[in-house]
Amino acid sequence: MDKINLNGKKILVTGSAGFIGSNLVLRLFKDMTEGTIIGLDNLNDYYDPTLKDYRLSVISTEAERSKCNYQFIKGDLADKPLIDKLFDDYKFDVVVNLAAQAGVRYSITNPDAYIQSNLIGFYNILEACRNHPVEHLVYASSSSVYGGNKKVPFSTDDRVDDPVSLYAATKKSNELMAHCYSKLYDIPSTGLRFFTVYGPAGRPDMAYFGFTNKLLKGDTIHIYNYGNCRRDFTYVDDIVEGIVRVMQGAPERKKGDDGLPIPPYAVYNIGGGQPENLLDFVTILQEELVRAGVLPKDFDFEAHKQLVPMQPGDVPTTYADATALERDYGFTPKITLREGLRHFAEWYAKFYKK
Repeated sequence: MDKINLNGKKILVTGSAGFIGSNLVLRLFKDMTEGTIIGLDNLNDYYDPTLKDYRLSVISTEAERSKCNYQFIKGDLADKPLIDKLFDDYKFDVVVNLAAQAGVRYSITNPDAYIQSNLIGFYNILEACRNHPVEHLVYASSSSVYGGNKKVPFSTDDRVDDPVSLYAATKKSNELMAHCYSKLYDIPSTGLRFFTVYGPAGRPDMAYFGFTNKLLKGDTIHIYNYGNCRRDFTYVDDIVEGIVRVMQGAPERKKGDDGLPIPPYAVYNIGGGQPENLLDFVTILQEELVRAGVLPKDFDFEAHKQLVPMQPGDVPTTYADATALERDYGFTPKITLREGLRHFAEWYAKFYKK
């Protein structure tokens, strides 16, 4: 690994108003005593825009205390002239591409959004990195690339050619495109397969957030595959810790026997390594929602739960083998599901129940 100290660097974070992106920007403010951070986001309305506004307001407040130069730009990855101009103006050292159209089920009904953002948008980033060479491109992949794999835990050595959603197919495509550009143009790139990220101010389409909204309204929550699903939940701070470490350790540029570049390319899982049964997860969530005062102590959970079949695009289990991340970067996610859901419930109580 080529070590890169982030101080003084010019860093682009795409999807900076998103859940992971906003937390990464805040972390960089803490870690860096000098440098430039540019945040890019199209602020689409895939989910409640007030959450994105909230995240941007927190960033804006912290930016005033930060020693870094920070600027937020509203724009779309699919806007090639904008991306080219940004790279031309700032000459980025490190690029973290977190912008993407997220969501497995949404990709079944709205495929266009995924092609524009996840394929054309990522292509624009790769082209910009080719024309304005960077020290390291870090980009978000997803545990969804493992698709219908039966072997667990999922390892980056496993084959991933059985996607069960268009979202998963676009994320696998990103890895292939990055490998190609790493090989052809010697661009150090690292893909990160995130496993079920959760936490305060997260995405409302994720189960823990959606369940909370529904329970608060007195609606019934649907637990898929009759509760026989397991998810490797990963708290957002653990994800960000992994990203920051990876940002500083770019794959080395080397030449092969043929004199051509060996692709400076890597892919890692970032997951908790502790898959939780959905029914256990729901139990912990309801306990923490009661503890935080989001729901009353006498709330009848059993009356608001329904076990239903598997949904198209879903998989029964996600489980990360993250030993490579620990080996190369000395990091394993540490925050337990109860601790993480407690942070979420406390945030939810403040944000929605003022």
